[in-house]
Amino acid sequence: MATDRLGIHPEAGGWCWIGKIPQPPAEVLQAAGNPRLRPAMLPPLGMIGVVLGAPFVPLIMLLSLLAEAEEAVKRALDTKEEKERRRAKKEEDRRRDATIARQDLDKVFDGNWNGNAGQFLLRWYSHSTHHERMLFATEDGIVLAAPPKRVSVGREKRLQVVARIPASEATLVDPFSGEFETRILLICFRDGSWLRVDTEELRSDLHMYVLRQPLPRN
Repeated sequence: MATDRLGIHPEAGGWCWIGKIPQPPAEVLQAAGNPRLRPAMLPPLGMIGVVLGAPFVPLIMLLSLLAEAEEAVKRALDTKEEKERRRAKKEEDRRRDATIARQDLDKVFDGNWNGNAGQFLLRWYSHSTHHERMLFATEDGIVLAAPPKRVSVGREKRLQVVARIPASEATLVDPFSGEFETRILLICFRDGSWLRVDTEELRSDLHMYVLRQPLPRN
């Protein structure tokens, strides 16, 4: 699809999104031309789906509670080895969350609106009002594709290239170098600024591609 329809030759790719864009200072917003900072609302077809699905919410909540109860019973019946694995997993999760907070990776970008990442973030929804992006890693850099407008179905069929970042300007990085299994990747610009994207899959194809690449100097 990427080669035939978009004319690119990716090494890896995957769907991703960004967190909520914080409100920039008024002068920064004005200098950027007052760009859009939020994705578009769900289109009518998507809203209809939400309305039709509303009656099933209580059933879904009940099934969720039953699943949690089943999980609690399983934990109570765990062997000593299984309990040790659960404790190790919880400890790893705590270390991961602490590392994320310590490195400010719980934010959508480094916070410098004048940096390359901040300036790129200001244009994010001007490129496309869809809430997701297909991110491709190529030999030449990073390519982002999306439907021009937000859609509820058929996102792949409407893909268009919405942004290109040359390899000379930015690099895709796993900030944990594979230590933790997360959805987090960073687009790290040469000026030291960065933008966080979250992939649909844990340790996605993009993560595996990044881990095969030499680490950037900065």
